[in-house]
Amino acid sequence: MIQIGDQSYALNDPAVLLVLAGGVLALLFLILLVVAVRAAGRSARMAEPLAQQIGMLGQRVETLSQGQQQLAGGLTHVSEAQAASQANMLQLMERRLGQVSEKMNENLQGSARRTAQSLGELQQRLQAIDKAQENITKLSGDVLSLQDILSNKQTRGAFGEIQLRDIVGKALPSDSYQWQATLSNGKRADCLIYLPNPPGPIVIDSKFPLEAYEALVNAETQEQLNRASTLMRQSVRGHIKAISEKYILDGETADGALMFLPSEAVYAELHARFPELVREGFAARVWIVSPTTCMATLNTMRAILKDARMREQAGAIRRELGLLFADVERLGTRVENLDRHFGQAAKDISEIKISADKAGRRARRLDNFDFEELAPDPEDAPVLRLEHPKGG
Repeated sequence: MIQIGDQSYALNDPAVLLVLAGGVLALLFLILLVVAVRAAGRSARMAEPLAQQIGMLGQRVETLSQGQQQLAGGLTHVSEAQAASQANMLQLMERRLGQVSEKMNENLQGSARRTAQSLGELQQRLQAIDKAQENITKLSGDVLSLQDILSNKQTRGAFGEIQLRDIVGKALPSDSYQWQATLSNGKRADCLIYLPNPPGPIVIDSKFPLEAYEALVNAETQEQLNRASTLMRQSVRGHIKAISEKYILDGETADGALMFLPSEAVYAELHARFPELVREGFAARVWIVSPTTCMATLNTMRAILKDARMREQAGAIRRELGLLFADVERLGTRVENLDRHFGQAAKDISEIKISADKAGRRARRLDNFDFEELAPDPEDAPVLRLEHPKGG
């Protein structure tokens, strides 16, 4: 509440508020006016150095303008130099591009030739690969055929016998062995080699325990391995027993026989895992051989056969040597006779030459015979002179 004279005014009266606001505004205006006047005075005092600065700024602007003109001239010169440089650069680039293009053409042509050559070589290699593929296909068929052969016992036996024939045929002379020879007990051996006594003829029989070997190789568990090992032992023992009973005969064959295994793998497996079977074969006088060891054994047999044949021919050689010695003696006698004949002939020729000389001299005297007096030949008898008869 405001008390002015007799009047009282409430502060929340709008008229009072309006009057108060107007008063405040007037006061503020008056204060601002005073501040502005003071500021104008200060501005006037401060304007003098500002005017000087503005003048200096104008001079600098003028100097900057002159520098700008000089800069414009320099820029024009630089622009012209840059244009000339760009022209030279363009020409150089054109030449370089031409050289690069020419070189690229040469490289492309060379690359094209090399590519064509590589394609030709690749074609040849592809042809070789196709041919190899054909060979592989054929070989696969042959392998399948071999599997078919080995899957049958009869054909497997024939396969082993064919391999044995090839080895024996290369190692021994053809008259030293016989195929499918029948012994006195009626048993037929695959091959009988006629060795001299001792040891005498020896039998080679081909065996191939393929089922047992395949079971042994394909075994995945210990139980399968045990069954396969048992099957291998039974099979090999059966072959050893059969060969020992059939092909070792006292007084007819050697005191032993050979069991031929046509597989180096089976032979190696037998010696690696079943050495007791090899020892059983030795005890039964059945020696187990593979293609390699069979060839070595046959080479030893060939040496034995050669030595035996040389001993068989020793008598004939001595007989021929005796006949040769007699011929040499007769030749010596005949040479002596011929030498005597040559000596007599030389003597006769010398005497004939003397007689011929005499006959020649006589012929010359007869040719010169006229009414001349013949001179006597001292080697001849005196010449009788003819006398004319008296009164004649």
